[in-house]
Amino acid sequence: MKRFILAAALLAAAMTSCKMENPLLTQSPLEYGAPQFDKIRNEHYLPAFEQAIKDAKAEIDAIVANPDEPTFANTIEAMEQSGETLENVASIFFNLMEADTNEEMQAIAEKVSPMMTEYSMYVSLNEKLFERVKAVYDKRDALGLEKDQMRLLEKKYLDFTRGGANLGAEDKQAYSKLSEEESLLELSYGKNLLAATNAFSLDLTREAELEGLPDFVVALGRQTAEEKGKEGWVFDLSYPSYGPFMKYSARRDLREKMYMAYNSRALGGDNDNTQVVKDIVSHRIQIARLLGYSGWADYQLEERMVKTPAEVNGFLQELMGPSLPAARKEVADILAFAKANGFGDTELMPWDFSYWSEKYKAANYDLDDAELKPYFQLENCIDAVFGLATRLYGLQFIPRPDLPGYHKDVKVYDVKDEDGRHLALFYADFFPRESKRDGAWMTEFRGQSIHDGVEKRPLVSIVTNFSKPTGDAPSLLTHDELTTFLHEFGHSLHGMMAEGRYGSICGTNVARDFVELPSQIMENWAFEPEFLQSFAKHYQTGEVIPIALIDKIVATRNYLAAYSQVRQLDFGILDMAWHNRSSVPEEGTKEFEKAVLKPSALMPQVPGTCISTSFSHIFSGGYSAGYYSYKWAEVLEADAFSLFKEKGIFDREVAGAFRREVLSKGSSDDEATLYRNFRGHNPEPRALLEKLGIVQKN
Repeated sequence: MKRFILAAALLAAAMTSCKMENPLLTQSPLEYGAPQFDKIRNEHYLPAFEQAIKDAKAEIDAIVANPDEPTFANTIEAMEQSGETLENVASIFFNLMEADTNEEMQAIAEKVSPMMTEYSMYVSLNEKLFERVKAVYDKRDALGLEKDQMRLLEKKYLDFTRGGANLGAEDKQAYSKLSEEESLLELSYGKNLLAATNAFSLDLTREAELEGLPDFVVALGRQTAEEKGKEGWVFDLSYPSYGPFMKYSARRDLREKMYMAYNSRALGGDNDNTQVVKDIVSHRIQIARLLGYSGWADYQLEERMVKTPAEVNGFLQELMGPSLPAARKEVADILAFAKANGFGDTELMPWDFSYWSEKYKAANYDLDDAELKPYFQLENCIDAVFGLATRLYGLQFIPRPDLPGYHKDVKVYDVKDEDGRHLALFYADFFPRESKRDGAWMTEFRGQSIHDGVEKRPLVSIVTNFSKPTGDAPSLLTHDELTTFLHEFGHSLHGMMAEGRYGSICGTNVARDFVELPSQIMENWAFEPEFLQSFAKHYQTGEVIPIALIDKIVATRNYLAAYSQVRQLDFGILDMAWHNRSSVPEEGTKEFEKAVLKPSALMPQVPGTCISTSFSHIFSGGYSAGYYSYKWAEVLEADAFSLFKEKGIFDREVAGAFRREVLSKGSSDDEATLYRNFRGHNPEPRALLEKLGIVQKN
């Protein structure tokens, strides 16, 4: 017995020691509970997940075992506050999987993913826990709950029913197995895509191969070559490299090579996603059918502003109708211009479009990125974007070099409100690297919540892939990149200005088709002269950007607007085609996609290419049956920003209303109600068509 007691004591001591040594499991001593990124190592993750899951299960067990009658406090609030350590560990790990991953982390993810799924099932399929939730839900009208409490209760109950709580024992087991397999398939999809993206590079050694490329693109190619230990110039499939190369390279053969590499990522070969796509779709269909829905889209849309697949498809076609003929005219204009300028009788191919459309823009609007980039030095853009938040909302961004980031490139800021109140920590990660996936996004290491009277403010991160400084130039953004910065910063404001008690309905935890409103409305300031002239100065001469250049930016805002709209609508249509179905398509992934997109094709469909195998938004990024929401949010923002245009683009009263009714509310009320509270009416698709110049204003 003594030996048993001693052994138990040693085990307890070892576990305590493990917690003390593991920075993911201990309370951070840093201000605001900032993550100890400088101490976190790969070997900490798996033990942290194991311990955090064990603790989270114990918290759920304690709720179930409570002998008292179920109440909102001892059941719903207790559930909301359970698993906090696990949520913190998972937020750090999975966010770094996107921003600074390695093979060891990817291997850990494959172990952790089924563990997380199993824990999710432990909660969602827990019959006794659901009994307590249902007991509270059934008497909800007699509880005198406040609005956010009622919203939380309704969402918790719906989470259970959507998570299989009403299934029989056999179906619950099947649901658990399918969910675990589906999460692993999503991981495999992302891993294949990253590997396929990194596997290709265009290595150039002759100056003749650089024909047409402006100096900043050549410098980027040289820097990439140096980083990879190669001679000459290297261009890869990260967008800061790929996009400018396709836009400026006069070498049609090299553009074709780059295009084919980018648009055939994870299509065949060692990192093939063709079957993974169909397997993901199959699992989603089976999960939805088990839960009583006709398909995955019906399941996903239940908690959106747009509630049914028919409504989504109707919305997409309402925009496609006038946009498609306008886009075909734009493509015809580009082709006519190309033929008049030496292109000959060759058919215009997708790898020609960026190049010739840039030439057309330069000829007709006399504007290109090379002319604009010197005015958009990253440091100035950062000050300007932060300054915009100051003018609109009174926020202050204070550098905190004493707080660690997860990579040397990451900058940390303490965000304070107008009255000096701490709002959030903001982590900014701007530059590309092989350990970071392509694109730009906002995320959180911790969201807003209040537990036991103690408020925990958000830890927000913005991640982009802007060009690094080169030996003879600072980091210079294109105007598109400035717009991207503002977009992701809008998401960040949504997270940073969150208010409320319950994290699951705070900040960006809103309906998928509402979440893009705060981000897309911010893009508008990138086209406002008063804002641009407040910061855009030539990095060499100090000259403020001339109003003539700004006029060109504004004039070109709707250049190829219909073409771009059709492209985005195609993505939404493809998403719904994959997910609004009752069975997996019999044809191959490529063949299915080509048939879906053929009616709206603007240029020849190229054999050996496929969008679906690299469409991470819908197959591993949380936007399944939700890609339409980008366009839906554009409709929202077009209508919403018109109020700023009417009252003034820096109007504090309008900004205050937007903060009060949208940015701070999260999902504490129905999102359609929140929008009406701000704008006074429901959104209309025509607002976007008018803004883009596709239809004329009434």
